[in-house]
Amino acid sequence: MAIYQWKGKKSTGEYLNGELDAANSAIVVEELHKKNIYPIQVGKKSEFFTLSLTGITEVGPRTKISDNNLVVFTRQFSSLIDSGVPILQGISIMIEQQKNKEVKGILIKIKESIEGGASLSNSFRKFPRVFNELYVNLVEAGERGGVLEEVFKRLSVYFEKIVRLKRKIKGAMIYPIVVLSVAVAVIVILMTFVIPIFAKLFASVGAKLPLLTREVINFSNFLRGNIIYILIGIGIFVFLFRFYYKREGGRRNIDRLLLKIPLIGTLLKKVAIARFARTLSTMVESGVPILAALEIVSKASGNKIIEESVIKAREDVASGSSLAAALNKIGLFPPLVIQMIMVGEKTGNMDAMLAKVADYYDEEVDNAVTNLTQMLEPVLIVFLGIVVGTLVVAMYEPIFNIGRAIK
Repeated sequence: MAIYQWKGKKSTGEYLNGELDAANSAIVVEELHKKNIYPIQVGKKSEFFTLSLTGITEVGPRTKISDNNLVVFTRQFSSLIDSGVPILQGISIMIEQQKNKEVKGILIKIKESIEGGASLSNSFRKFPRVFNELYVNLVEAGERGGVLEEVFKRLSVYFEKIVRLKRKIKGAMIYPIVVLSVAVAVIVILMTFVIPIFAKLFASVGAKLPLLTREVINFSNFLRGNIIYILIGIGIFVFLFRFYYKREGGRRNIDRLLLKIPLIGTLLKKVAIARFARTLSTMVESGVPILAALEIVSKASGNKIIEESVIKAREDVASGSSLAAALNKIGLFPPLVIQMIMVGEKTGNMDAMLAKVADYYDEEVDNAVTNLTQMLEPVLIVFLGIVVGTLVVAMYEPIFNIGRAIK
């Protein structure tokens, strides 16, 4: 049993609040309904529930929102703070305007935390799956330096560009995924529905079948007879792959392999460099110390090999080495990046140089995605044509042979 706080509204329009000892929030909701009270909020210590006619949306440390919602949230918060609106008042405005249940619940929880005396950054820290270390550390730096409005402007620009970068990658993957899905669907349909009809026809005629036709029919029989086991096998493989990837050694091996794949590896490296430069630029510009920034930036690369390389570079910087020399030592960053960082360190304008590197590699990623798509398009079309063509030839060759025999 636990004590739950609740807020609700009666049919007369009267707002009520109180506490109730219950085993879970559902019981609290049920008790309120019995008293003809519509529950608006129900809270229990670290948990928080936003309720509506459709049910309960739990908001807690494991709550997660989409990248688009985070971008909109950051942009709105930036605009309100830049306009001189106090933080609590700005959050209240956003709560009133917010339609997304998860975001609204998070905003209410943040407001309650600030009203309880916590700082904005510590309030954000309660939702690690929404506000990552970069976000929280930048907000904390903005609070200490009294430049919170500038920090939210940078965060807004940063996340908009990161989301745009992700969209480019996802957009490039849509075409090959669609073509491969169509190819798999065509093969499955032909093998399970069309080929068996031809097999029965050939068996009734008693004609001698070519090798290709026999192999296709055998494969069709195998597929139809073992489809359940095949699906189970695929499921087990996916599970084991995800389990292996979650382990540190497994992720390291897979990420290393991905970087070595032609075209894909180049693209992934360019994406990682763009994110590295963009993130580090934003943190340095916001006044975060370089060592703390490098520790956070290493996790933003999305690749274990690059993450460990940046950690090694951080250790060299902590020992007195320059950032350019430390990155050059690990050998993963192109000379252009090293030279730009070196110039930035000498001129004291490293944030601007890193921003230029990020912009350059954003363009490089765009070009790499375009080139990859252009190369994959004919390959996938040829692959689909060969598969379908092989099946058609395998099925029609015996028919032509039978026709010749009749003549």
